[in-house]
Amino acid sequence: MKQLLILLGATTALAGCAATSSTVETAAPAPTQQTAAAEEAAAKPEIGTFGFDAEGMNRSVAAGEDWGEYANGTYLKTLQIPADRAAFGMFNKLDELSRERTRKIIEEAAASKAAAGTNAQRVGDFYGAFMEEGAIEQRGAAPLAGSLAPFSAAQTKAEFARALGESLDGFGPALFPFYINQDAKVPDRYVPVFAQGGLGMPDRDYYLSKDAKLTAARAAYVPHVARMLVLSGVPQARATAAARNVLAFETKLARVHWTRVESRDDDKTYNKWSPADFARKAPGFDWNAYLTAAGLGEQAEFIVSQPSAFAGMARAVASTPLQTLKDWAVLHTARDAAGVLPKAFTEERFDFSGRTLQGTPEMEPRWKRGVNAVNGSIGEAVGELYVARHFPPATKAKADELVRNITAAMDKRLSNLPWMTPGTRTKARAKLASFRSKIGYPDKWIDYSALTIQPGDAYGNAERATAFEYRRQLAKLGKPVDRDEWFMTPMTVNAYANPTMNEIVFPAAILQPPFFDPNADDAINYGGIGAVIGHEISHHFDDQGRKYDPQGRLTDWWTPADVTAFEGYAKQLADQYSKFEPLPGSFINGRLALGENIADLAGLLVAHDAYRLSLGGKPAPVLDGFTGDQRFFLGHAQIWRIKYRENAMRQQLVTGPHSPGNFRPYVSRNLDNWYEAFEVQPEQKMYLAPEQRVRIW
Repeated sequence: MKQLLILLGATTALAGCAATSSTVETAAPAPTQQTAAAEEAAAKPEIGTFGFDAEGMNRSVAAGEDWGEYANGTYLKTLQIPADRAAFGMFNKLDELSRERTRKIIEEAAASKAAAGTNAQRVGDFYGAFMEEGAIEQRGAAPLAGSLAPFSAAQTKAEFARALGESLDGFGPALFPFYINQDAKVPDRYVPVFAQGGLGMPDRDYYLSKDAKLTAARAAYVPHVARMLVLSGVPQARATAAARNVLAFETKLARVHWTRVESRDDDKTYNKWSPADFARKAPGFDWNAYLTAAGLGEQAEFIVSQPSAFAGMARAVASTPLQTLKDWAVLHTARDAAGVLPKAFTEERFDFSGRTLQGTPEMEPRWKRGVNAVNGSIGEAVGELYVARHFPPATKAKADELVRNITAAMDKRLSNLPWMTPGTRTKARAKLASFRSKIGYPDKWIDYSALTIQPGDAYGNAERATAFEYRRQLAKLGKPVDRDEWFMTPMTVNAYANPTMNEIVFPAAILQPPFFDPNADDAINYGGIGAVIGHEISHHFDDQGRKYDPQGRLTDWWTPADVTAFEGYAKQLADQYSKFEPLPGSFINGRLALGENIADLAGLLVAHDAYRLSLGGKPAPVLDGFTGDQRFFLGHAQIWRIKYRENAMRQQLVTGPHSPGNFRPYVSRNLDNWYEAFEVQPEQKMYLAPEQRVRIW
């Protein structure tokens, strides 16, 4: 299907060209001029005259006083966050476009009545069943009873542990969640990686902090839990007391959880355990029952990310009454399944997670949730259709060229890095040379032939899709690593770096304006998608990515002198960002956001180098009064236009490994070229003295 649709797309383009050619040869002068004008219009960038929204600037503010306001102020002043969004910016805008396109593909599949067992049938029937609200309401909470049955039947904590393991392939709670990944120190094989879990609020701080806003969220959690329990069949008479007990249990978990800063240290989170280690190091929980029920009974090795947390969580289970554990399981199973349960479940979950925690006034319309559900469950079945329709080969080729140019610029920086010792520098360049870039979509797609999707069975379809993916993941154990696998769908507006694969990945949906426009000025594209590409490349050299050698192994391959120098620069950058105060009294956690801020800095540096190299020694033209360097930095600032609701910003500051998007353009303050481009002066607010500018790369 993919090849056929790509050919159809190409044929449409060729037919248009042929018709134009014929018209030019035979038509009178006026039509020829019209055709030329149409071609010229088609070649124009989507945004502005050269790819940048100059009308969105606020030129009454100097760049050196407030760079974000200067570049984006007028746009942000008029930007309205949609009622169903906690924040809205360029990523969200493209996500809306991606979902509109995906909706059309899905609805066409649903209307096509495709043959059973085809991806079009699976996509159409999954979406169609999700959209049948009447049928879902008619079934009520009955489907949930099947998911809760193992917990309801548990008479001992050993049986509770078994029920936890059994629930992992469907709707259920995640107390000790795991995923299958490469062994960071032996990246040619897979291993289960365990991480702390069990919380119903976003982070331990929501349970432990004395911050007034987080305390208010904590107070709202108990009535929310009580309402979810009642919807799930718990008697009203004991729901409030049960909810308080659930909060008390989760608070025990929160007290032993590692902080997010601790959990992002790849050395500290690599802890290899045997099956016997679980019982010895984390007593109080029946690990044998859990692992066996989870399908891991024969597994010899595991990675446990937060060992002390696992010990503390096991103690929490041991000290908590069985009934509270069962109520906790009911809550988390119901929240997990709410999207395919009656409206009362969906609205209750949103009321707390959306309205209370993020300040979002309205739930997304059902079609958006339906698209999300399809993408989350059988995303590559949709992706194969999506790229055929919305990702032309020319875009892929141009993106490949940008990756090559930015990789070359990074190599040049590494080869001349003054603080890195020669031996480490040679290995770093070898690591860069071994990178693999994935652009647009996978070379091979997930085979969904073993997955049954049925019309009118929203709950069952979601359960079966979860079980299919769970089995697919378990099946990796003992097999060679699949280096062609993707971890985002083509419709995802994002990108990622994978250190054990030594790869960078850019889904099709991000390769669009304002990030990338083949008709835009090169400076805009290098400042936009170029900086994103540089960001992902440099993630392999951030404070955690640098720990992986050219073969993708977590190992100590830098000299002590290199580490000392790097950590000095990293601390300087963390301190710089920790001074930003997005909300009164709430600052960016520079240590939590360190990896992303390092990648932002390096990405912008190498993208600027690559832009300069692309000029071939010629001066950049001046367009609409902007120099090439000015357009480059404005193009970068444009991709970070975003507004947050207050509670969403607060949650971002507590949980997010990224600095809030509206603060990310400020990384430009560390580049000398930015000062030169906008004549930033020492007396201006954004000015950093040369010795204060972080110069890692």
